[in-house]
Amino acid sequence: MFVFICARCGAELTVPLTQVSLPPHARQKYGNGVQLPVLMEAGTFAVDPDPWGGPWRMWDEIDPGEAEARGIYAPVHALSDSTPGAIVTAPGDIRGARLIPEKRGGACCGLDGAEGPNMACEACDLPVATRVDDCSLWQAVRLSSDAVRRVPTGGVHTAPCSWKELVERGESTPPFEPIGTWGGRSGSSHYWSWSPQWGAAAGQALAHLLVASEGQPVNVPGGLTADVFQRALDALLPAGPPTRQAVLAGPGEPSASAGVDILLVPVHPQTGQTWTPAGPAASAYPVPLPLGMWLWLVTPEPYLPVPASGGIPQDVLRDDPLPPRPNYLFRADRGRFEHTLVRLPAVRSPWIRTILENLTDDRAADIF
Repeated sequence: MFVFICARCGAELTVPLTQVSLPPHARQKYGNGVQLPVLMEAGTFAVDPDPWGGPWRMWDEIDPGEAEARGIYAPVHALSDSTPGAIVTAPGDIRGARLIPEKRGGACCGLDGAEGPNMACEACDLPVATRVDDCSLWQAVRLSSDAVRRVPTGGVHTAPCSWKELVERGESTPPFEPIGTWGGRSGSSHYWSWSPQWGAAAGQALAHLLVASEGQPVNVPGGLTADVFQRALDALLPAGPPTRQAVLAGPGEPSASAGVDILLVPVHPQTGQTWTPAGPAASAYPVPLPLGMWLWLVTPEPYLPVPASGGIPQDVLRDDPLPPRPNYLFRADRGRFEHTLVRLPAVRSPWIRTILENLTDDRAADIF
C-alpha cells in the first residue's frame, strides 16, 4: 500500500491506497445532466498514463512524429499538453487538501477540471490535484504526478488475486442499471439504461475488434454478446458471410479451437494484464474486456428464478416484477472507441483510416 505526499512539503494527501487497473470508463462523458458515481473504489488508486485536461494543442499544431512518439497514429481534434501519469483516486480518500475557488471552471453542476489543478495542499498551498464531479462525468480526484510523491506504508504486501480466485468471487457487472438525473421542477429522478461502464468497455473493445477483423466480416457469439457488438461490426465492416470468428475465452472456459481468429478475454482488475490462452488459440487476437463485463457475458444468469414457499431465500431471484430493461438498442461509447482506435498502430492502414474518416455524426448516430 502507498500514501501520496506533497512534493514540496511532504504533507500526507491520501489515506493508504492499493494500486489497481484504470477502468475503461475513466475518461467517459455520459449523457447530459446525468449523476454518475465515484470512479474508483475506496482505498484504491490507478495511474493514467496519458495526459488529461488543459492546456490543449490543436492537431494542426502537432508534428506527426511527435504524435506518434506519444502513441497517437491518426488525427484527433486536440491533444492534452498536461503532465502524464496522474494518480486517480476516490474523492473520499483525499486528506490535507483544499479546493481552489477561482479554479471552478465553466462546469455545469460541479467541477470539471477544465482549468487545471483545482485542489491545493493545505500545508503549503501547492496545487496538487484536480477534482472532477460535474454532471455526466465520473467523480474522481487526479493527483498531479509532478506535484506528489508515492511513499510505501507499513504492513503486509498482498499479492494480486489469481484468475481462479477472481472467477470464484463472481463479481460481475450487470448490463443494465438505473441512471440518476439532476433534480428539476419535479425533483430528482432516474431512468433504466444500459450500463455506462458497458458502453465505455464496448467502445474500447470495438476498436480492437475492428483491427482484428483485418477488414473482413466478423461474427461474435449470439445472445447478449451479439446485442453489444454485432450491429456495430455489421455497420463498420463489409457485408458478406462472416470469415473471421470471435469467441469468449478465459479462465474456467473451454479452450478455443484452432480455427478461432479473435478472443474476447478478461482484463485483471488489479494488474491490468490481459488473460492469455495456451495452445492453438494463442495466435488469436485478444480483445480486452473488463472482468465484470466478461463474467456477465459468460454467465449471464447466475441464479434462475426458483419457486419458494414462505420467506424467499436471499440467493433466489425474485420474478415479480420482471427486471426492467432499456427500451433502446445497445450503443458503444464513441469517445472511447475513437480514443482507443487512434492509439492502435493498425489505424495507419488505409482501410481503417477510411472507416474513421467516414464516421460522420450522421453515420455514428446509427452505431454509437
